[in-house]
Amino acid sequence: MVDVFPLILGLLILIASLISIKWGISVTIIEIILGVVAGNLGIIRPEQWMVYIASFGGVLLTFLAGTEVDVKLLKNKFKESFLIGLGSFIAPFLGVFLLAYYCIGWNLLESLLTATALSETSISVVYSVLTEKGLFKYDLGKLIMVATFIGNLLTAIVLSLLFMKTDINTVIFYSASAIIIYLAYKYSNKIFYSKLLRNKLAEVEIKYIFLLLLGFIFLGSLGGGQAILPAFILGVVLSSYFKVEDKGEVKSRIKTVAFAVITPIFFIVGGMKVSIALILSSIIIFVVIFAVRQIAKFIGVYSISKYYLKDSYEYVTLMMSTGLTFGLVAAVFGLNNGVISQTVYSVLTGVLVLSAVLPTFVAEKWYSPVHSEDINEL
Repeated sequence: MVDVFPLILGLLILIASLISIKWGISVTIIEIILGVVAGNLGIIRPEQWMVYIASFGGVLLTFLAGTEVDVKLLKNKFKESFLIGLGSFIAPFLGVFLLAYYCIGWNLLESLLTATALSETSISVVYSVLTEKGLFKYDLGKLIMVATFIGNLLTAIVLSLLFMKTDINTVIFYSASAIIIYLAYKYSNKIFYSKLLRNKLAEVEIKYIFLLLLGFIFLGSLGGGQAILPAFILGVVLSSYFKVEDKGEVKSRIKTVAFAVITPIFFIVGGMKVSIALILSSIIIFVVIFAVRQIAKFIGVYSISKYYLKDSYEYVTLMMSTGLTFGLVAAVFGLNNGVISQTVYSVLTGVLVLSAVLPTFVAEKWYSPVHSEDINEL
């Protein structure tokens, strides 16, 4: 039988871009929604190759997000970034845990996994939207990215402390990742500044980055960890290379490859994982969890952002309220390890997808700082 799914996937990617241009809405939102619709209508289902490319897309987005972190701003505005990231994590973690454990009646591990998965801020969504809006030219976009990283770092730490088993694979993963990052920091100049490789169609720099990221995915597949955090740190470490004028073009080419095909698959497949039937069977729980998560995110971020930022604190609050990337990682981990059921997984995935779409839509529609004069220096 002829496999028509690749053709359908390509059509969805193109349609998402056309709708985004026509309606002026982030293409990320459209890709997720099309994934939900197509998946639940049975038009397409995630095949193994799609899932792998999607996982690579998430890691690639995370790496690119890391390259946008302004280390100088991180040092100068660490207090603001840390407090916003901490607030965006701890408030929903506590709120969702208390709801799941004491009100819904889920067991302790289910409740802790749910709270962990829903406490993160989506690196992929935040990065994609900030890139589309050109906000990385301003301190505002850089601060959001740093705060997002801090929130995800806290999520990863809690997930590891509560659920990850420490064994030889864990040691291998973290040790090998640290070695890769160190060697990349020390010797990547031989790739990026080589006169022999300059302006060659072979695109050695891009293939080099892809190889490093695939290395993290391989190490994570051994069972010791997830590739997202080392990929982000690698991006931060290599960010200085991309700030050199002629090397900024390398990052631009990586982004072209990423946003043309790879990351759309990540968002569409993410949408396809949402089972509307299972969500409808637990619709009250779904709505309550989503509401508590978003309210807790608002409480955790709004006051801190308003205190430290002159303008755009509503936009910061909404973008920090998004979820998807590491939340999906945590949810998949919980399902694969028997911590949560398929129904709980669908509820979590649905909440994450809706949290990726709704706050982003509201932020872009009513609070987007689209003009440079709307963005004051922090």
